Amino acid sequence: MPVNAGHVGYSSVPPGASETCPLLIPESDSLWRPMTREELEAAAGPVWRNVRCYLVLLFWLAWVTILATSIAIIIKSPRPVATPLKWWQESVFYQLQADQWTEAQTEGSEGMCAMHEQLPYLRSLGIGALILKGVFDVEVFPLNLTAADKNFAPLAWIQHLLSEPQSRLHAGPAGLKIVLDLCKRDLLALQDVTGNLSATTQRALHFWLEKGVAGFVICDTDAAYSEKTLLEWRRVFGEFSSPEEERIVVVKQTADVLRPLNGSGQVNVTLVDVVMRSILPRSHHPLFAQEVADAVERHLQTRGDNIWPSWTVGGNASQELKKLLLVLMMTLPGSPAIQYDKDMEKTKEKGKMNRAALQLFSSLSFSKAREEALQYGSFTFLPFNTSSSSNSSLSSPLSPPILAFLRSWGCVHFLVLLNFGFQPQSLDPAWASSLPDAGLFVASTGMDRFGSTSLYSLRLQPHEAIVIKLFEAQNYS
Repeated sequence: MPVNAGHVGYSSVPPGASETCPLLIPESDSLWRPMTREELEAAAGPVWRNVRCYLVLLFWLAWVTILATSIAIIIKSPRPVATPLKWWQESVFYQLQADQWTEAQTEGSEGMCAMHEQLPYLRSLGIGALILKGVFDVEVFPLNLTAADKNFAPLAWIQHLLSEPQSRLHAGPAGLKIVLDLCKRDLLALQDVTGNLSATTQRALHFWLEKGVAGFVICDTDAAYSEKTLLEWRRVFGEFSSPEEERIVVVKQTADVLRPLNGSGQVNVTLVDVVMRSILPRSHHPLFAQEVADAVERHLQTRGDNIWPSWTVGGNASQELKKLLLVLMMTLPGSPAIQYDKDMEKTKEKGKMNRAALQLFSSLSFSKAREEALQYGSFTFLPFNTSSSSNSSLSSPLSPPILAFLRSWGCVHFLVLLNFGFQPQSLDPAWASSLPDAGLFVASTGMDRFGSTSLYSLRLQPHEAIVIKLFEAQNYS
């Protein structure tokens, strides 16, 4: 029994009283419930109703304003407008000396067939047009092919090239074009006593155009490079041209500046379609890296006429710079004109060098064909500092600075870097402050760079060129 149980001082229960005690407060008859809309409006009063209406109206006005501003920005912002390109503006030209193939092939029809097997292969590499050189390097040139002339090897070769086997070259409407190089020949500039094109010259033009020749190459020192002659050519071209098959005039520039037309004080851009320019200065000896770098930088900084350019090496560059110059020509604005190279021939067994050269060429040609930035995008020259990995006393003048430029179209940007020096070069991070710090390798002279890269850690090897597609859109002007 508990201590003091039943003691009156310890709440003993009196006789007759209940021992139970309520532990919870009895529930109220009315439970809490949320107010209805009408009750809330009645409690808030008319002031709240007015404020609520104003807030809803303000929200919709702000939303409509933001939407209208966004549309206006999109409409008024400058947008790149793609200019439809002509076939020669989209083409990679391949300059071929006629005897470079004809001598390599056996004589007769078998040799021609062997040569023709190479042409679809060249088309598959991305080449759009052949410039045939040396076809008419004969003392007496027959303007027409008569039955007697068909035994003359170069003329029979080109006759065969432009006739039936042409169907084997075409992969759809954009097939391999044939352009004849008449530079320093003046074969189609003969005039009669009235000063107009002679009947013989007109027959020659008609003959070659009927055979399917897509155009002619002349030099800016030729007699044919005159306003009167080219106007006559244009009249004849009009009889054979169509929007898909326009015939063109290509002019080789022989000096640093394109000469004005003979008999005129200016260059008529409507008479000349393409100007073929050499990146390198004329030289009888292989040019050193510094000479090449100076010439390239001079060309990059002084571009600027309205005639479509076609770039060729022209000068005598050393073997180690050939791939670097190929990258340069394929990424500059305009149409590259590549010289014949045995590394590009189709052979049963290709060595490591052949495969690397083909991989580089194919990567560049197909990138140029599908990327608007490389076709007609803007060009921005980017001089910047580098840091040589070797002793500073060796980095100049033997190691010229890296040359670089941007090709941009809309939000797509390609960075082209060229190291003409004999020493590895690392980029100084300060120069790239306005550029994205990362990009994706598109091509390199060694075709040994893949995936993404950081510009801050990039290191170029001697005589190396790299093409990088940048990740972000920036304004580089």
